Amino acid sequence: MKRICLLSDTHGYLDEGIRKHVASCDEVWHAGDIGDAGIADDLQAIRPLRAVYGNIDGAELRRMFSGNLFFEIEGIKVWMTHIGGYPGKYPARIANEIRNKRPDLFICGHSHILKVISDKENSLLHMNPGAAGQHGFHFIRTLLLFSISNGKISDLSVVELGKRGALPTI
Repeated sequence: MKRICLLSDTHGYLDEGIRKHVASCDEVWHAGDIGDAGIADDLQAIRPLRAVYGNIDGAELRRMFSGNLFFEIEGIKVWMTHIGGYPGKYPARIANEIRNKRPDLFICGHSHILKVISDKENSLLHMNPGAAGQHGFHFIRTLLLFSISNGKISDLSVVELGKRGALPTI
């Protein structure tokens, strides 16, 4: 079993609340708009990091990570990218790749809107953890925690990290 901390859109921001949740997991996954290579280094120093770059990420992060990450863990096929839409509203490139790769779990960020949706048409679970950083239009900073074991996702929880622009909470 693996416990996962999933976040996105940190935009160069990492506080003790995020670090605490990352430390409680086996791996941390970042769905892009990391914002600064130091953030990736800090996360990697706490737990193994799987990440993709986002549209605001510069050359250094684009050298460190790809725009798409396909992997299998605990019997679950995962595809992570930054800009991915959501069920019924996937861009053509995403819809085609979902049909070709057939992931069990599709993860994206970008929208700053937390969504977990069962995509029955494509037989997958769609996750967008919202935004953990301070930049954007979101009101509440969020991340997702969940477990993966023997081809099943369980123990999913939404973590609210506090209001965007507010003092960090631990």
